[in-house]
Amino acid sequence: MELNKLTPNLMVDDVNKTVGFYKDVLGFEFVMAVPKDSQEVLMEMPKDKQLIYALMKSGDVQLMFQAKDSLSEDIPVFKDRGIGASLTLYIEVDNVKELSEALEEKVEIVKELHTTFYGMQEFYIKDCNGYVLGFAESL
Repeated sequence: MELNKLTPNLMVDDVNKTVGFYKDVLGFEFVMAVPKDSQEVLMEMPKDKQLIYALMKSGDVQLMFQAKDSLSEDIPVFKDRGIGASLTLYIEVDNVKELSEALEEKVEIVKELHTTFYGMQEFYIKDCNGYVLGFAESL
């Protein structure tokens, strides 16, 4: 068996707010979404519809965001779970120093830019839902 792709689906309170954060703060592109109380697939970001699901991308990185009620309905084990996770999403980028400087006034940085013993320069932030994102570049 060979695994082909990993696209995390993050449970969130507000998909629209999350899409805005990832688009406006991190530069992700909107790919598609599903509005509340509908099975319609939207290929453009709507201005007046509450979303229950969205897919966004930046380069080869794709993330899905799903409203807690919707995800709990699809996968009942999430019904009594809080939003968040004990993990980091580790994203390799070009020019990590420039990205760190661009984000420092826009997000909560949980670990400043630093150089690791394993040859990476990296920093960590919290997104608007409390998920921890790491951004790294090989030295």
